[in-house]
Order: sequence, then C-alpha cells, then structure tokens
Amino acid sequence: MEVRMDLSRIVISDTSEQQIIVLREHEGSRQFPIVIGLAEALAIDRRVKSISTPRPLTHDLLANVIRELNGELEKIVIHDLRDHIFFAKLVIRNDGKLIEVDSRPSDAIALGVASDATIYVTESVPARCVSLPSPEGAKDQQTLKR
Repeated sequence: MEVRMDLSRIVISDTSEQQIIVLREHEGSRQFPIVIGLAEALAIDRRVKSISTPRPLTHDLLANVIRELNGELEKIVIHDLRDHIFFAKLVIRNDGKLIEVDSRPSDAIALGVASDATIYVTESVPARCVSLPSPEGAKDQQTLKR
C-alpha cells in the first residue's frame, strides 16, 4: 500500500555536506527525514522557490526529455529502505503505459516538485525510519505547503 506524502521541509546546513529533506504524511502525522547531498538540496530548494536559471540544469533536462517524448511524471514512489539508503522510482505515463524508472529520492523529488508530481511511500518505509537530529548550524530554508 502506498501512502501520500508532502515535502514538508528542506534543512540546509552551512557546516555539513549532509542536508535533510522531511516528508510528512499528507493526511496524518507521520514524518521522516531523508539525508541528501548539498547539490540535491539546493536543486530542490531552487525548484520549490521557482528560481529559474539561464540554461536547463540536470533535473530541468530530464523534465524536458519526458515532456518532449509525450510522457508525464505521474508520481514518485519511495519504495524501500536498505542499509540506511532509500530507494525510489519515477512512474511515467507514456502512450497509456506506465514506465517505472529507478531513481534516488532526492533526484525524483527535485524533478517532481516542478511538475507537481505526487510523492508516495510504501507503507513499510516510514515504520523502518529513524528520526535524525538536525545537523549543527542547520536552518530550515522553508516550510512547504502544497
């Protein structure tokens, strides 16, 4: 079973290479953090704030390729957690077929934010998550509402 999640927070630390995004259950109280890299956190933050760049960045490029091939990013599914590593997939609709593409959650979310794709997590993943403390010097960049 899949549970709908929302991107709740992006925590960017000035003193650590590890950044945090927090996913919160859409109609519930469960939430969990995912540790990601600085580049991915900044890409997600840029997309949430609708900051454009003069030329397409990697996530923009992938969104453009999907669109030009008449596809649509239908949803993002975080489907597994093994050895403290999250696994996600992009679910793309093309010509009536659903295509699943393996992805890191951070890349999937960066791509999905701009295309307004819904984030889901399989029921077993939040139950296996451990709460992570905020890194020293971290500041919440934005609390997101969708």
